[in-house]
Amino acid sequence: MKFALLFFFIIFNLTLCRNHVKPSDENRTFPPNPDSLILTESINIDSIKPDTVLINLEFPQKQPEEVIITHTGYSLVYNEIHEQANWVAYELTREETEKVVDRNNNFITDPFVLTLTANDKDYAGSGYDKGHLAPAADMSWSLTAMKESFYYSNMSPQFPGFNRGIWKKLEALVRTWAIENEAIYIVTGPVLTNGLPAIGEDKVSVPGFYYKVILDYTAPGIKGIGFILPNASSNEPLQKYAVTIDSVEKFTNIDFFPLLPDNQENLIEITLCISCWTWTSSTTSNY
Repeated sequence: MKFALLFFFIIFNLTLCRNHVKPSDENRTFPPNPDSLILTESINIDSIKPDTVLINLEFPQKQPEEVIITHTGYSLVYNEIHEQANWVAYELTREETEKVVDRNNNFITDPFVLTLTANDKDYAGSGYDKGHLAPAADMSWSLTAMKESFYYSNMSPQFPGFNRGIWKKLEALVRTWAIENEAIYIVTGPVLTNGLPAIGEDKVSVPGFYYKVILDYTAPGIKGIGFILPNASSNEPLQKYAVTIDSVEKFTNIDFFPLLPDNQENLIEITLCISCWTWTSSTTSNY
């Protein structure tokens, strides 16, 4: 019942998002109260210019107890309680969207997670897909990156209709954005809370929602966008799930892109410009 009500409010809120949307500071919870949204035709985001080169710009704010594990194509923070990543983050360039190696489908434990990860037995017979957080297709530029994309630290239990449907469509669309914008920064992960159902002997949590935030930090047209999607099949257009990065931060308690200058971070993360992004994928989702 709680998931049904939350899903209703998300959809109700997202139907209001068009052009530039700026949430009011008076409401700091998610989903935002539709009455508190301010619809504007233009705000000053176009004035943002890239700062000096920012190393690891994709990394969210690290908590004191967290350890960032870096692989060839992506980095992550592993959550031992839920046996999956809190987040995975990476930069995806136009060149990296060009396929060099094939998908290998060799799921293996992550040797860099000292507390050990989930494994084949946890997912066997569960009815859930081993859902990639950093998609394999985003790692097809390197044999090592492709291999590491199949680490269980990069997997999360996803309903087949979600993993093979709207989640895959979003992944393909994000690759299109990398091509169009030269390079983008991506953070994605499950929404991990207490009391989630679990599978396998290692008690791998089954999230009710997943998120993805994207930052285009290449001028002109610097911009950001977020998504929150229920772990369920959906035939809705992806625009229905688009939200501000600020909204994803409230929903996940994760601070994204903290290395941005504060004035830029604040403006980018409260702005949602639907018309600033292409919504037809030019890349394949069948990978």
